[in-house]
Amino acid sequence: MTKLSVNINKIATLRNARGGNTPSVLQAAIDVQKFGAEGVTIHPRPDERHIRYQDAYDIKPIITTEYNIEGNPIDSFLNMVFEIKPTQVTLVPDAVDAITSNAGWDTVKHKSFLSEIILECKRNNIRTSIFVNPTIAMIEGAAETGTDRIELYTEEFAKQYDLGNIKAIKPYTDCAIRANKLGLGINAGHDLSLDNIQFFNENIPNLLEVSIGHALICESLYLGMEHVIGSYLEKLR
Repeated sequence: MTKLSVNINKIATLRNARGGNTPSVLQAAIDVQKFGAEGVTIHPRPDERHIRYQDAYDIKPIITTEYNIEGNPIDSFLNMVFEIKPTQVTLVPDAVDAITSNAGWDTVKHKSFLSEIILECKRNNIRTSIFVNPTIAMIEGAAETGTDRIELYTEEFAKQYDLGNIKAIKPYTDCAIRANKLGLGINAGHDLSLDNIQFFNENIPNLLEVSIGHALICESLYLGMEHVIGSYLEKLR
């Protein structure tokens, strides 16, 4: 079964809007695991506009499932990751001023850079994943870095699916098949939701994990987090 990792960045966004500690990021991490999620994801950024670096440290002791930290591998991010030693680090090429992740790595151009970081992660017993666009060349380039997994960037699929274009799944399926042949684990994330997750999951062979934040938190405002997580788990089965 594909694992669900819940990204709790939006909980931190809401907290930071008023200051203080409501809603509690730590309680959110506890709750999503209690409600059945198999992992907690955070994506701290240098300006700490949602998840703060201190949050990353505070969350670690309450993880009972898997801990996935995403981010651009600048020095401050890597120093934090090597101190915390999460289950998985997902490398994302965020621009400093990006509102959200908007592109995958050019794994051919940045092969040496990524390879060095991945080697150090492995020395620290941290599973690695590279955020990539759904193109075969980027999958093959990722395999050459030594990464354990890739994370397919699914924004374009989600946009096209909303328009009724189910053929938009094809490049993702093709990349998954190639990744499987190359021995890469497959994760996916960005704009996946209750509306599209079942179709996506059914068409990606050996999908190991989806990381979902924005849609899941928005859906929870109407339906309640426990119910929403249960619905995702049902669709992923």
